[in-house]
Amino acid sequence: QVQLVESGGGLVQAGGSLRLSCAASGSIFVINFMAWYRQAPGKQRELVAHITSGDSGNYGDSVKGRFTISRDTAKNTVYLQMNSLKPEDTAVYYCRAEIVGYGSSRSGVYWGQGTQVTVSS
Repeated sequence: QVQLVESGGGLVQAGGSLRLSCAASGSIFVINFMAWYRQAPGKQRELVAHITSGDSGNYGDSVKGRFTISRDTAKNTVYLQMNSLKPEDTAVYYCRAEIVGYGSSRSGVYWGQGTQVTVSS
């Protein structure tokens, strides 16, 4: 059974930094796509950044130049380094991955449970 577990959220002052992690576990053959989304209260979930095995990352306009996505293929983990945080970055951040599994792990799209990021002004 595939699971995605996020960590690293918390409370930070504006201008500060946080690093989120998302680790995938289970019988995983390959992860084709990993991404971070966020959802603020009363707003739709939005794509923050995504990365595949062949690129260095793609970003939403609101986070370009401040956030960096990276992945450790050997650990099946994706990271989101968030710098120069703003109060408008406050949201629940979710990890999403497109996984090819084997054995008891079904291939498909998986989501993590979310981690809260709160940026105070």
